[in-house]
Amino acid sequence: MSDAGDGPAETVKHVSGTGIPVRGNDIDTDQIIPARFMKVVTFDGLGQFSFFDLRFDDEDNPKDHPFNEDRFEGANVMVVNSNFGCGSSREHAPQALMRWGIDALIGESFAEIFAGNCLALGVPTVTADTETVEAIQDWVDENPDGDIDVDVEAETVTYGDTTVDVTVDDAQRKALVEGVWDTTALMKANANEVEKTAESLPYVEDGKRV
Repeated sequence: MSDAGDGPAETVKHVSGTGIPVRGNDIDTDQIIPARFMKVVTFDGLGQFSFFDLRFDDEDNPKDHPFNEDRFEGANVMVVNSNFGCGSSREHAPQALMRWGIDALIGESFAEIFAGNCLALGVPTVTADTETVEAIQDWVDENPDGDIDVDVEAETVTYGDTTVDVTVDDAQRKALVEGVWDTTALMKANANEVEKTAESLPYVEDGKRV
């Protein structure tokens, strides 16, 4: 998925793997990761709680959900519908999906903050029209072991013998392709400039800038 590049972070020019379809419009962040699982100190282990209330009933019996199906085990490209990730701005939602194993999302549309939180993790959120997305979902249902390639740089998705055009937000595409999506890596790569800025701040005491 990622390659070393000229930028401070790894580049994300394309993501390849198998798919998992999660159908439904307006799936919000509370459905992606219920609030009660957000009390963790770190994000480690958060993946197992992805879609928990949609996957299990009150007695923890499994429901019918793609994340419970063995045929989608190991899938890393999720195909969703409209306004995915709406609701709260919790960064736990993309963190949970990433820690489940999701490396890219294809959908009709994404909530802006959710897409931004995905970008901060190097996870592309590419969009296409309803017909295209539903066709991909149907194909994944019929071919759970089939490979999908999300080409962020070329803005295409290839599945089976079909290649379709998708849209990647210009800022997201630039950040992923050039490897400038990781703000921590950016700061480390510009440590000298950060230090100079700190030196100029009157409220930072000498000897406490490191």
